[in-house]
Amino acid sequence: MKGSSELNEVNEVHEVKDESGGVAAFFDLDGTLVSLPSLEQRFFRTLRYRREIRLKNYFFWLEEAVRLIPRGITAILNANKMYLRGVQIIDERGEGDGSVSSWHKGGHQAEGQASAPLRRNPRLPVPTFFAQAIETVVWHVKLGHEIVLISGTLAPLARSAALALETKLAARGMTATIRVLATRLEEKDGKWTGRVLGEAMFGEAKARAAMRLALEMRLDLEGCYAYGDSLKDRWLMEAVGRPAAVNPSNDLASFARTRGWPVMNWEEKQMQRRDAEDPEKSQREKSSAE
Repeated sequence: MKGSSELNEVNEVHEVKDESGGVAAFFDLDGTLVSLPSLEQRFFRTLRYRREIRLKNYFFWLEEAVRLIPRGITAILNANKMYLRGVQIIDERGEGDGSVSSWHKGGHQAEGQASAPLRRNPRLPVPTFFAQAIETVVWHVKLGHEIVLISGTLAPLARSAALALETKLAARGMTATIRVLATRLEEKDGKWTGRVLGEAMFGEAKARAAMRLALEMRLDLEGCYAYGDSLKDRWLMEAVGRPAAVNPSNDLASFARTRGWPVMNWEEKQMQRRDAEDPEKSQREKSSAE
């Protein structure tokens, strides 16, 4: 028979689980969970290096930019994906047409396999998460919170990041399905058309997407969390009861302080951790910078 102290512990556990019901943690991706430049910028550089982007795509991009001028520079930069017109679709593993490469990320061939031609499709950028970002996600998972990546980047890039994050959690013996709300593109004959399906996931669109998900999953937005690094994330952060500015731009930091929101610097923690692991290397880099 359980003693009174044991029963109290059980009740406390149930109370935590009850309190965490219907709660989600919404994470911006670029600059919040992973360092800049953004995953899409890295992907663009890869496509350009491999000459996957046709010259006329830049003209399509300019044409779309002119159309978006009334919506402002932010829309031009975040909602214009015409540079991807005619580029072969890839999935979250960085593969297209269901092809599987025998080459690892380091460029080495898998043992026991015959030589393979250079893969046609570029691998997706592999995200490196801030150490404190991982710890924060782990904390939410332990409490039973839903984890949602909400990003203006391309959906395959965001899904790739979600898979990488799930792998990080699995390495700690934790199982979690990470949901993704990101910018989706129209597809035709196995290629992107460059047109955005629905809304590009930035600014107020993030708040609307979070509200739709809250209705679908019966989330209590007042009990939900949101983490972002840019002033464009403020609408999402205002939609929940527990927002936090992470690695914030100056304007978001000022905005957060006026609202009384926590301001966190996960980049700094990452640097401090690296300094502790390799102080000599850190000192050399600081000396060269000076």
